[in-house]
Amino acid sequence: MSDAVTTGKVTKITSIGEGLRVCLDFIDELDPLEGVWIGNTGSGYCLALAENRETDTYPKRPFRINAGAYHHYLVKDENKTTYLAEVTPGDALMVKGPETERLVTVGRVKKEYRPFLRIELETEEQVISVTVQDADSVYLLSADKTAVQAQQLTVGDSLTVRRDQPGRHLGERIEEVITEI
Repeated sequence: MSDAVTTGKVTKITSIGEGLRVCLDFIDELDPLEGVWIGNTGSGYCLALAENRETDTYPKRPFRINAGAYHHYLVKDENKTTYLAEVTPGDALMVKGPETERLVTVGRVKKEYRPFLRIELETEEQVISVTVQDADSVYLLSADKTAVQAQQLTVGDSLTVRRDQPGRHLGERIEEVITEI
């Protein structure tokens, strides 16, 4: 993928009810600022960070990333996406850190019904959105490369985003006209 990592400004945050949430438990320890790129559409993604910090309601889980809603796109490696619903134990996924990218194998996929927030962002070129669990353990990468709790986001905040060009078939980029919202 020759996609640009840039900044997206939060324009809307909506509580959208309960749905199937997916956590990815990896077979290696993750740093607090490592994560996976997730998004509602193929237009772009936010970096969902490892649960490598204690919160008021959760202990550290340095092997886990709460990747949000079941329907999400997930950047699997530099050239391919997959649906979060299709990830299985044994899959190697790209984990992005502040200075590195590495492939880490999934040991377990954990699915549970949880409440969700839909977060919409704008870049200069497009709209990007994610659907994340409404929980204090969910963190995204801010524009200044620090962890920000999804529940604490407000309109006007900025996140690190990865732009993409929509149009995929079985995770491979194809040339087509497609509209996703």
